[in-house]
Amino acid sequence: MKSLALSNPSFRYLEESFKEWLDILGYAPTTVYYAPLFVRELLHHLENKGIRNIKELDNKHIQSHYTKLKERSNQRRGGGLSNNHLNKHIQAIKKFTDYLQQVGRLELPVVALKNEESDTEKITVLSEEEIQLLFKATYKSYDNGLRAPQNKIEAMQSRDRAMLSIFYGCGLRRTEGVSVDVSDIDFDKALLYVRKGKNYKERFVPISKSELETFTGIRLRLPR
Repeated sequence: MKSLALSNPSFRYLEESFKEWLDILGYAPTTVYYAPLFVRELLHHLENKGIRNIKELDNKHIQSHYTKLKERSNQRRGGGLSNNHLNKHIQAIKKFTDYLQQVGRLELPVVALKNEESDTEKITVLSEEEIQLLFKATYKSYDNGLRAPQNKIEAMQSRDRAMLSIFYGCGLRRTEGVSVDVSDIDFDKALLYVRKGKNYKERFVPISKSELETFTGIRLRLPR
């Protein structure tokens, strides 16, 4: 996508203007970066069709572009584009047509593209018994052949219980949990500050008394 060059100055302007529009509306930085690149492929397709003015765009051009995308090979891994990648193209194209309509450049019928079935595997949810087994495992001695001191082993066990408590008890995503620092915990108010949530949104999550105890090792008196 990055290597594609648009020869039409008005198309290059549209790509940059679309990017600024996304940024002003507060879309995630990843969307602001990638969506215009996906749209560049559509604009490049229009150039190849001899279209020089965006007002000539209609659904048949969008559909022909999408058909070519489904036939295009994956430049990194070989094979075709994944359904998840195709869906990102669809989302970018729909946002782009929204942009064209809102800035008064073009009136289009609803884009007739349906999302492909997600490639993501079905999420496996652990049972309560399986969660309990995970916590029980943190009380077992480490057998790594290093003969670590007992106090070090107990510190690692406490660390593991704290990690499980944060992910399971607070319902954090993987990327949220790995970014948590002890300083993000308000012990007085029993709140966890999540600094890197979905779409870069920050939030506070209640944290229970038992979860707090995994960090302190002592019983805490929480505000009622």
